[in-house]
Amino acid sequence: MKLLIRIIITSILVLLIAHFMTGVHIKDFVTALLVAVVLGLLNLFIKPIFVVLTLPFTIFTLGLFLLVINAIIILLCTYIVGGFKVDSFFTALIFSVVLSLSQSILFAIVGKDK
Repeated sequence: MKLLIRIIITSILVLLIAHFMTGVHIKDFVTALLVAVVLGLLNLFIKPIFVVLTLPFTIFTLGLFLLVINAIIILLCTYIVGGFKVDSFFTALIFSVVLSLSQSILFAIVGKDK
């Protein structure tokens, strides 16, 4: 149940960010749900490989290179999901930062046990 709530929250955030941010285009809510699932799978399987392969860059930049990896994950998602498009790398970088921050805030609010 918690996973389903996280996917729905992520898809709503993707829709909201795409609405307010130029350069990010999304077709509808079903596409946003698909983007949330694909982002979760990419973060689960592909991101750890990228992190290990780029570990020297990540250490040298004191972790800031992880932002670049997040942007690459967003761009990979645009190639996998039809109806979701990000215009440039810089837009993907800003999108990933805004999405990560807003997810952290909302997951902290929703994730609290009563």
